[in-house]
Amino acid sequence: MSKQAITRPALDEALEAWKKCLAENKLPAEPLWIFAENLCIEPADATPGKFHFAFQTRFTPPDEDALEITYDYFSETDARIVFYRLGSHAGKSVCILLCDPWFETKKADQGFLPRDGWKMSFHPGRAGDIEEVTDLTRWVRRVKRIRALHDFDFSMSLETVDQIKLHGRPLMPYERMADKMLTRLRRMFGQID
Repeated sequence: MSKQAITRPALDEALEAWKKCLAENKLPAEPLWIFAENLCIEPADATPGKFHFAFQTRFTPPDEDALEITYDYFSETDARIVFYRLGSHAGKSVCILLCDPWFETKKADQGFLPRDGWKMSFHPGRAGDIEEVTDLTRWVRRVKRIRALHDFDFSMSLETVDQIKLHGRPLMPYERMADKMLTRLRRMFGQID
C-alpha cells in the first residue's frame, strides 16, 4: 500500500489561512514569529511544578527568512505542521511553527483546528497577553530542562535554521561537535576573533 502524497500550500497561502483563523477567533491577525531560543519559561511563583511562559526577541532575534526556512524544512516531512499561537503582545499574536507526529492525535477539543488536506493544524489559543522579557538575567535563568514535555517543544531552533542556511540541512550531533572543535582551534591559532 502506498502513502498518499501530502500537498502543502505555499507559505503565503498558509499564512493567509492562519491570519484568517486568528481574525475569526477575534485575535490579533498580525503574527510575531518566535523560535525555540525566544521562549522564556520560568517557574510559577506560587505553585511548584507549574511554569510561567514568556518570550524575548531582544537577545536572540530571528532572521527575516527564519520562518520561510522552517516552513520549507517542515514541509519536506510527513509530520503534521502546526501554526501555534502563544498569546498577544503589542497588538500582535505571538506565534511559533511546530512539526511532529505528536500532533496527529490533537483535536478540536484540545484547541487544534485540523486542515487535513494540508496535513496542518491551527492552534489559535485563548485571548490573553504573553509577556516579553527584556531583562537578560531573567532570560539566562529560564528553565531549559526538568519540566514536562509541551507542544512548543516541537519548534525549530534558530541554531538549526542557521545550519540549514550554511549547510543545506541540520547537522548531525557529531558534525556539530566537530564544528565547535574547529571553531575553537581557529580561535587558538588566531584565524578568527
